[in-house]
Amino acid sequence: MRFLHTADWHLGRIFNARSLLEDQRHLLDQLVGLVAQRKPDAVLIAGDVFDRAVPPPEAVALLSEVLSRIVIGLRTPVLMIAGNHDSGERLGFGAPLLAAGGLHLAGPAGQVATLRLADAHGPVDVIGLPYAEPAEVRALHALDDTPDHAESMRLQLDALRARPDKAARTVLVGHAFVMGGEGCDSERPLSVGGSGAIGAEVFAGFDYVALGHLHRPQTFAGGRVHYSGSLMKYSLSEVDQAKSVSLVELDGNGAVSIERIALEPLRALRILEGSLEDLLQRGAQDPRKEDYIHARLTDAGALLDPMSRLREVWPNALSIERLVLSQRGEGLTRRASTRQLAPAELFASFLREVADEDLDEARRAAFAEVLQTLGGERGAA
Repeated sequence: MRFLHTADWHLGRIFNARSLLEDQRHLLDQLVGLVAQRKPDAVLIAGDVFDRAVPPPEAVALLSEVLSRIVIGLRTPVLMIAGNHDSGERLGFGAPLLAAGGLHLAGPAGQVATLRLADAHGPVDVIGLPYAEPAEVRALHALDDTPDHAESMRLQLDALRARPDKAARTVLVGHAFVMGGEGCDSERPLSVGGSGAIGAEVFAGFDYVALGHLHRPQTFAGGRVHYSGSLMKYSLSEVDQAKSVSLVELDGNGAVSIERIALEPLRALRILEGSLEDLLQRGAQDPRKEDYIHARLTDAGALLDPMSRLREVWPNALSIERLVLSQRGEGLTRRASTRQLAPAELFASFLREVADEDLDEARRAAFAEVLQTLGGERGAA
């Protein structure tokens, strides 16, 4: 049995005020080509299909086109689940109707999708478990207290393990943060003020677990629990990662082998260091001048509109870092992990990324007021 496992497409993402839809379309064309060439029995999409709960229409249209090419054009079933960036209700719309045509969706919490396949060794159940907040799991299971992420996952998986008429081999598609996994700055934390991590041992009983959420490809439990990684690089912390999709072989005994198939980006993400004049000269001769560039400038003196000058040669330059200011403890510093930022600074970073605007004092005061109000409501509850 063969599966193509992918996740974390984040369709509609804005990176430093730049839309990435053209880049995402380029990569998804390669994915469709792989389905045609390698002929998997199913394609597994493990959440964070969109970058936000209400995606732009162009992102929805791109998803519709890609799924149609795979399910209708190549007659390959797809099982897709919602991640923590998605709106489960929107992604899971029409699930029973679409399942009849080969598109199996698990969107809102509690909406589990099951696809039964068969090979020469017998049936294989592929189960899609969408991301669920602990509060949603509490409501689904009528609990008195809200469980943490680990207990939430255990409760859901226990229900799946107890289902009747199980196939001898089972594949799970989920979205979670496995303890010990290596994260990136572009991943939204699953828990604020607590741990969203779960142990890999909670997946006992499943032959293969196709996960989304962590953007770096990585494997746990002897190859049985695997992250395919994101479709492309979505932050500077991912600049050295090789992005890929995973072709998974499941044999008759439930043993797994994984082949990572690299994807070639339309534009690479690069960090360049040097003086402004040096980078301008390098760009004039670089055949990849369309790449996304973060420039670390070594100039010590004042510079007049360096970004405009940089974009004359590197049209997709995203950002500039002045190393002399970093060394003095002023201005831009090397990016800290989002998990280390205070709420106001995290919101400021978000605002710069999606709107290319700074958090001024009026907005900062309004944000602080909202946080204070929410804190008071939680205390009253």
